[in-house]
Amino acid sequence: MNMEYDNTDVGNIRIANEVIEIIAGLAATEVRGVAGMSGGVVGGIAELLGRKNLAKGVKVEVGQKQCAVDVSIVADYGVRIPEVAGEIQDNIKRAIESMTGLEVVEVNVHVLGVTFKNKDEDNGNKDEERALQLPPSRVL
Repeated sequence: MNMEYDNTDVGNIRIANEVIEIIAGLAATEVRGVAGMSGGVVGGIAELLGRKNLAKGVKVEVGQKQCAVDVSIVADYGVRIPEVAGEIQDNIKRAIESMTGLEVVEVNVHVLGVTFKNKDEDNGNKDEERALQLPPSRVL
């Protein structure tokens, strides 16, 4: 669904919800401590097919002048998750408001997994990255 943003002397300006989702997804991944976005089963299938979904793990609800955002992330092991989540909220709010003019009324952050690096004993010094993630059915 497209949101009618503004009427000008020249015509209308419309911003697609998907654009707002992409802005939110990119803003979230800019935050240190975010290993990636979690899109559940659908996002995993898109990745298997070789498509990068910039709106992965993001859902927006858009009204006339306001929007609400839900993001699902995977955090890096060892970070203070509440601090990372707060930075995600601030970064998403700032990005959407400055780029679209919409007021962001809420940003909900769902942490669905943790990624950690592990020394693989069989391969010597090679780092191996592993992720622990909740299945989509466990998300509230």
